[in-house]
Amino acid sequence: MLLIIILVFIGVFAVVAMPWIASAVGPANKAKEVQSRLASALATEAPEQHDVILNLRKNDQFSSIPWLNKKLLQFELTPYLRKRLDQANLSWSAGRLLMLSAVCFAVPSYLVDWKTSMILPSLGVGLVTGLGPYGFVLFKRSKRFAKFEERLPEALDLMVSGLRAGHSLIAAMGLVGREVPDPVGGEFKACFEEQNYGLELKSAIENLIDRVPLQDMRIVATAIMIQKESGGNLAEVLDKTSYVIRERFRLKREIRTHTAQGRLTGWILSLLPVVLGIALFFVNPQMMSILWTRPIGVDLLWASAAMTVVGGLIIRHIVNMEV
Repeated sequence: MLLIIILVFIGVFAVVAMPWIASAVGPANKAKEVQSRLASALATEAPEQHDVILNLRKNDQFSSIPWLNKKLLQFELTPYLRKRLDQANLSWSAGRLLMLSAVCFAVPSYLVDWKTSMILPSLGVGLVTGLGPYGFVLFKRSKRFAKFEERLPEALDLMVSGLRAGHSLIAAMGLVGREVPDPVGGEFKACFEEQNYGLELKSAIENLIDRVPLQDMRIVATAIMIQKESGGNLAEVLDKTSYVIRERFRLKREIRTHTAQGRLTGWILSLLPVVLGIALFFVNPQMMSILWTRPIGVDLLWASAAMTVVGGLIIRHIVNMEV
């Protein structure tokens, strides 16, 4: 009986829903076909690019919760977080990031305090875990910027080819937006669309630098603006710029190879006290508990933590060389 009911339901659904789906899909396919024919006639861009819709509207909503969004608009921190989330290409809101950080702070702090009944270690653990979501955002941002920096010379070579073929600078930027994969293609496409909506070239490039604050992108923007003001062969300028960026990228990789031992030393020296302390706690808990049960032990613990952090920052400053 149950099988018969299921079969009847499927049959009724097929009879009712399939004509509606066909009626909805038909006009959509017809509209896409008309758009494809229009693009082919105008020869402006590839037909498949019509499915990609770029949103250039300013989004001032920091949370989907109305009262929380109203509160977040009053703080200067939320635009900073919104900017970092956009640069990391994450769809999170600033309110969601703050809520995740609060949860990551509160839950581990409560669990450590419940197990040890000590407020300072609980706050320390909560602070480290609470910064985890923001650290993830910075990690995604740095990975995206590294990919942008790696693919930027390829985009410049494509722009040089377009300029030498007779295209304008704006058309060459649109070509990069269509042909080069993200993140370079997406950022140049946004700049190209801002130009189409009437924004000046200088303002569009400044917005691009604001979204991608890399030294290589500043070099490209400076080269374009100087050529616009003083004239000259823009294709040759961008070709030289691409060569300079490739040489900088090669030099940075050589420096990173030569400083690998120093960076590894810094990580080992920073993590060794923590790992050794945890190992000694499992071997002899009574001896290690002196560090947080006696006042002198707590002072020594804070002093050692401060010296470890300072030493790690000094090593990081030594091995990180600006090119």
